[in-house]
Amino acid sequence: MITQNTFFCYTLGMNNTFKIILFAIAFLAVLCLGIFGLTRLKVDDFHKAAVIFVVDSSASNMKNLPAEKMLIRQLCSMLDPEDHIKILRVSEESYIIYEGSPQSSSDVRKAMEKFTQYDAKEFGTAYGLALKKAFNHAQNMNKEGYIPAVVVIGDLENEGAIEKQIDWDTLPSEVSNVQNQSQDFVMMFLYAAPEKLDLVKEKLGPVLGETKLVLGNEATTSKSLRRFLNAIGR
Repeated sequence: MITQNTFFCYTLGMNNTFKIILFAIAFLAVLCLGIFGLTRLKVDDFHKAAVIFVVDSSASNMKNLPAEKMLIRQLCSMLDPEDHIKILRVSEESYIIYEGSPQSSSDVRKAMEKFTQYDAKEFGTAYGLALKKAFNHAQNMNKEGYIPAVVVIGDLENEGAIEKQIDWDTLPSEVSNVQNQSQDFVMMFLYAAPEKLDLVKEKLGPVLGETKLVLGNEATTSKSLRRFLNAIGR
């Protein structure tokens, strides 16, 4: 015969077991939701980037060009396979020498080797023309769902035809137009002389701010690359 004491102990034991089962189910549910939430967050937070390089292959920048091309390949290796790059070569004229995946390292290297050779017939550096083309590409890539970024690698020396040079007075408004379309627009300038980088900061700092404008000289390229990758969400 089951006594009142025995029944009470049996009931208490069942309640504890039931509580443990409920706790285990609740814990597993929370764990599953957490994992799903983190996975979903990672997918939702990822945005493809479109990086447009402006590479100076003019006579005044030739001594730095080998190191700059290595830097471009290094940065490409750090980008995601879903990202997209365009490389604009700038000398007397400016035009695209590569577009496609940043992970196609062999194609990137071949394009730069072939189309950045010194040409004694060319004179000048059409930075202004190159930037206008880069901004157009950035806006078009933004419409396709990419975070656009322009990376200018060279000495920023204005040479040759004036109409192809950078107009530092109108450049901030041109950058602002791109930024108005894409709030995530990023620019990076590398390898220019300190006085040129100061000019860039003076003109574009108020437009892009500290996080979206990345500047670096030859000695600070590694730090600049890390800042740039953070700025585009990598």
